[in-house]
Amino acid sequence: MNLFEAVETRRSVRKYLKEAVPREVVERALQAALLAPNSSNLQPWEMYWVTSPEKKAELVTACFGQDPAKTAAELVVFAARTDTWRRNRALILEALKQRGNLPKQRVDYYNKIIPLFYAHGWLGITGILKALLFPVAGWFRPVPRGPFSTRALKATLSKTVALACENFMLAITAQGYATCPMEGFDEARVKRILGLGRSASVVMVISVGKADPAGIYGEQLRLDSKLFVFEV
Repeated sequence: MNLFEAVETRRSVRKYLKEAVPREVVERALQAALLAPNSSNLQPWEMYWVTSPEKKAELVTACFGQDPAKTAAELVVFAARTDTWRRNRALILEALKQRGNLPKQRVDYYNKIIPLFYAHGWLGITGILKALLFPVAGWFRPVPRGPFSTRALKATLSKTVALACENFMLAITAQGYATCPMEGFDEARVKRILGLGRSASVVMVISVGKADPAGIYGEQLRLDSKLFVFEV
């Protein structure tokens, strides 16, 4: 199906049929997720396709045993990382260098601008200073308003990871299968199952399967677009 068909037919399915999803369907969707737009191309995401029966059972429990997790053929966890930007920055600069596309402006952006917003110093002291100084400068000219803390950075990176989640779900839909994005989970338990530390935050757990008609709760309902869409 084309993009608009995928967007219009995608539904959050709460129950799946007992039918396996071909491995290549998930693999293709994960590759689509990796093509999502993201801040400064730093790709702060990690995607955990949970295939171990033991870990999958634990993950279902961590998702409160809800039907979208319990009946799913596959479960994929999307996480944001605040600690991989230095590694990814170095890899990006090296790749651009090999392509012969590394002007000084781009080098300066990655080596000077990115650390300004991604690094917050020991005990967050640098971030506190930036949070104090930038708003003052903002009285006179437009300035960035964050992120100035690890918590704010996690929120910023979660927006990027959410874009990857949408790519993943649309790619699954386009291949004839269904998904349900779940925010109902015990994050501490999910992180423990996956061996994730403080630098990771779980953005979403997405279940995948063949939709059971009983798992679609009525017709799609959207409010009047005039409530949300404005031309100014």
